[in-house]
Amino acid sequence: MRGYCKIREKVSMELVERLLKLSAEHDDPVDFLNGALPVIAGDAGAEAAAVVRAERGRWKILAQTGLDRTLPYDLLSDVSDQEVPCRNGDWWAGPLPGQRPQIELIALRIRSSMKDDDRGAEAAWDQWLDASLALVRTRYRQRRQIRRLQTILEITSQWRQTQRTDELLQQIAEASTRLLGAARASIFLWDKRGKTLVGRPALGVEDGELRIADDVGVVGEVLRSGQLRRVDAEEAVGEIDRRVDQQLKFQTRNLLCAPLRTPAGGMLGAFEVLNKREGNFTEEDEIALAELATHAAVALASTQQFEQLARVHHQMADQAAATVRLIGQCPAIEALRETIARVADTDLAILILGENGTGKEVVSQMIHYLSGRRHQPLIAVNCAALTETLLESELFGHERGAFTDAHEARPGKFELANAGTLFLDEIGDMSPGGQAKLLRVLEEKVVVRVGGSRPIPTDTRVVAASNQNLAQQVRDRRFREDLFFRLNVVSLELPPLRQRGDDVLLLAQHFLETFCSKARRAVPEFTAAARKRMLAHQWPGNVRELRNLMERLAYLSQGDKIDASDLEFILAPEVSTPSLLQLRESLNEATRQFQIQYIQHQIEAARGNMTDAAERLGMHRSNLYRKMRQLGMSPESLERDDRSTGGAGGS
Repeated sequence: MRGYCKIREKVSMELVERLLKLSAEHDDPVDFLNGALPVIAGDAGAEAAAVVRAERGRWKILAQTGLDRTLPYDLLSDVSDQEVPCRNGDWWAGPLPGQRPQIELIALRIRSSMKDDDRGAEAAWDQWLDASLALVRTRYRQRRQIRRLQTILEITSQWRQTQRTDELLQQIAEASTRLLGAARASIFLWDKRGKTLVGRPALGVEDGELRIADDVGVVGEVLRSGQLRRVDAEEAVGEIDRRVDQQLKFQTRNLLCAPLRTPAGGMLGAFEVLNKREGNFTEEDEIALAELATHAAVALASTQQFEQLARVHHQMADQAAATVRLIGQCPAIEALRETIARVADTDLAILILGENGTGKEVVSQMIHYLSGRRHQPLIAVNCAALTETLLESELFGHERGAFTDAHEARPGKFELANAGTLFLDEIGDMSPGGQAKLLRVLEEKVVVRVGGSRPIPTDTRVVAASNQNLAQQVRDRRFREDLFFRLNVVSLELPPLRQRGDDVLLLAQHFLETFCSKARRAVPEFTAAARKRMLAHQWPGNVRELRNLMERLAYLSQGDKIDASDLEFILAPEVSTPSLLQLRESLNEATRQFQIQYIQHQIEAARGNMTDAAERLGMHRSNLYRKMRQLGMSPESLERDDRSTGGAGGS
């Protein structure tokens, strides 16, 4: 007997070593059991062995070897109840001592040739197997957890790139059903004011949106308690609200529901998955859904905040667009409006020409707000106000240390205006070096920061403006011809205010109403004398001068009338007709030039009315036409319909 015990101890040590080796070789518990049971059966002299688990009142075989007949279920029930090893004839069974939700047992059918004394160590088989199995299961859980976390990170990294709530909810539902092996998933967002839960996506419901009271069913319970809730198939009859199933035309067998909390801890809603494809949801599923819910809540809060900011941004852009308009009725402004409407929603380069104060920036804003880029940045740069070195840094950006004061990297205006519009004002004053670099960016659609080497793609529409004659500058070799043609795909020329007739009065009324509203006073009325005075003025500062005049009147004038005398102290003196006498010209040529300019001045003073201009000159209208043709002037270019009240203006 003593010799046999020593042999059993030796065999048992070999068994332990083999089980530990198998546990190190396997990551899956079932695979390990299929390898370990033959080893234990051989050590025990058993004909068959099995590991079973109690599930829903039945015994489920997890692994077996040599099993060719029915298990002794009575014996298994006794062992399960008493939680100690038991024997019944050829069968021996013992509980695996590890703490698990379901009871697991090992059962052995001992050969009849074995003596009772040969089973002295049998009580330790369950312990050895359980210890080895625990190692495998621990590693299995850890690896599953790592894989689950990796999957969740991959899933949630995609969520962070989504900027629309409806798309995000769809992605969350698809990812959760895939990860948890569920048939469906819904995210219920809490409408606290309306005391309802809005579930999306909701298949089979109009608009894919399900609305229920916030105190209904499992979802309402989770919302109130803030705790995760699982309903297995056995509990579904009394726990699940079938009214929701009827709306969805769906039969819920089991479900798992987790609360959605904002990063600050507030309740956002609930996250529900339905109908596990195999069996009930598990503890691992609970952990996975809780982790998904945490990431989903952060993603939803971020996306909703982004949507709110986007809505505010769009509202601000729409409000800004509503305030930008060309005021006037003269033919030149009407034609300008039509051209802007045609070219605004294209990517054509546009060159705006006109005197200072005629509204070139207003036209650039109209082009931007009428285009598909209206919700993207509109950035203006005054090229005349920057030196060549500073202009390059402003337009293209710079890297840290690129020059003395470059303490940090900074993007340029091209990067900031990406997908939007860049307005380059006074481009005629740009240096030759700046012109060359601008041309390269326009051609290649990439910028390189000062001090950097990395090309940065840019999708920026350029609208340029100048108060100079760029064509003449090209001829004088002061502006690059290739850049001129690159910018001058579409040319818009703004007329000076002195050529816009009654638009002066329309603009004056608009500006006065705007500034009086800001000054919180009633809008005074222009007298006939004031109107006549404004129409007679030459407006050398154009619309800007008129705007400044109306701003002063709104804040400084008194009473409910504005008379001509109120304008005298503000209006600039009339622009005198400049002398055209040149000492190098002959008397006849100087006389001809003087006559041309004098006639032009009188026509402009008459606001294009040729009859009034002829009266000013003391001659008949037909004689004025004849004289103009003799001087080589084109009456058609200056004449306007006597009935026209045209006009325009930028505001």
